[in-house]
Amino acid sequence: MSIDHELMAALEKHASRGRTALLTDRESVTYRDLADRVGAAAAVLARLPSGSTLGISADKGTPLIVAMLAVLRAGHCACVLEPGLAAASVAERAGRFDITHVLADGDRLTGLRAQPGVAVLPLDDVLGGVAEELPWADASAPALMLFTSGSTGAPKAIRLARANLLAHARGVLAHTGLTPDDRLLHLMPLHHTNGINNQILAPLLAGASIALVPKFRATEVEDQITRFQPTIITGVPTMYLRILPHLRAHRTRPSLRLLRCGSAPLTVAQHDQIEAAFGVPLVQSYGLSEATCTSAMNPPGAIRRGTVGTVLPGQIVRILDPGTGQDVAPGSEGEICIGGPTVMNGYVGETTGPVRDGLLHTGDLGTLDADGYLSVTGRLKDVIIRGGENLSPHEIESVLTAHPDVAEAAVIGVPHHDLGEVPVAFVVPAESAVPPERLREHVRTALSRIHAPEEVHFVDALPVNAVGKVDKKALKRGVRPLGGQGTAENGGTSCRSLSGGSSPRS
Repeated sequence: MSIDHELMAALEKHASRGRTALLTDRESVTYRDLADRVGAAAAVLARLPSGSTLGISADKGTPLIVAMLAVLRAGHCACVLEPGLAAASVAERAGRFDITHVLADGDRLTGLRAQPGVAVLPLDDVLGGVAEELPWADASAPALMLFTSGSTGAPKAIRLARANLLAHARGVLAHTGLTPDDRLLHLMPLHHTNGINNQILAPLLAGASIALVPKFRATEVEDQITRFQPTIITGVPTMYLRILPHLRAHRTRPSLRLLRCGSAPLTVAQHDQIEAAFGVPLVQSYGLSEATCTSAMNPPGAIRRGTVGTVLPGQIVRILDPGTGQDVAPGSEGEICIGGPTVMNGYVGETTGPVRDGLLHTGDLGTLDADGYLSVTGRLKDVIIRGGENLSPHEIESVLTAHPDVAEAAVIGVPHHDLGEVPVAFVVPAESAVPPERLREHVRTALSRIHAPEEVHFVDALPVNAVGKVDKKALKRGVRPLGGQGTAENGGTSCRSLSGGSSPRS
């Protein structure tokens, strides 16, 4: 059995019982309709070379869901691309990671067709097929490719097998008790592993319904709860914190039974604040794309604040001493390592990686208590988690130092009241200080809005340690937390010198 086989069986099962699969502002899609649409699109895609990796560049909605499931059913590997990714970036990823065709909609077709070496298929043409009998792919065959920046800069590709996805979905179902009576309010993007694995695949296996929201807007969530009557909402801490000011006081939400939160740390105080505002339990979870998605989750009936819960069935979590590689005692801190059938084989095109001896070394620090509850206490890796999205300091530094007015740059993560963490840049100017907004715009253009430093500090020299590396601990000591009362939200600047040595200019 593999995820595509079990999914199609689930679609047929729930179709026979007249259940609704997807809801949007425009349509209600039954399981019968979804099964038929997937089968028809799969017949078109089955004509492509077996086992191809197919990119999907489309707006969030029913056509994208149908296309993704059809790619799986046709025996291919699906790669849902960021909807705002520039055509040139899509082409670059297609070449690097062997994406043979890109299914595209709307204006994306024109931009992608202008890119050399990219085979583009109009999404409308794919969705217009006629269903036919198709063979089933092996459980070990690739099913889903995801991108992560990790901590090294350039995007890495993770290719997950059908068996990975199925093992994960079964663990989520067992841990959360999803049923056909559940309805999920889908607020997250569909190029994110959580948006796919936790909020599409697992609910469809359970026969639940999914209300698709095209784009998260905090001001609209209260009305969306009223309109769609969800039982479950999943989000990252930033999303919930931004929703809170827009919830109506004393409003009851009788359909809701729980909230899920993951992808970034959440304090106990924030946990209590969110639960009090929504009036239902908040379940925290933990996982990485490299282990499909979720590896630990608080059981809805036995939540422990300050932890990310217990390990999902079928998975393994061990806490190892980073120095010796040996298991630490219960309650002691070490590196969180994940094993079991959800772990990837490795990054696409790389012979080395974080999976060693069957264990995914996450780079995160944590503890596992005697009752099996996991707590995340810190990170070994140098990555900034902004609103649930991983940002690479190195990637931002590379863009900054490419600017002609920048001689050197160092980027650190600084605590932020709303976003968890944000990037802050320390810049040594080539000549005189350039307006900080110009540098922020430079980063936004090259990467994205979320990569733009919240603040830019101009310095005479970057501090270095005894071995000549930039001392980022020294940089962090001089920066206050951001996002609270009286701090600037649009980025600031300061000009000062930092002690600790200097680094040579080229």
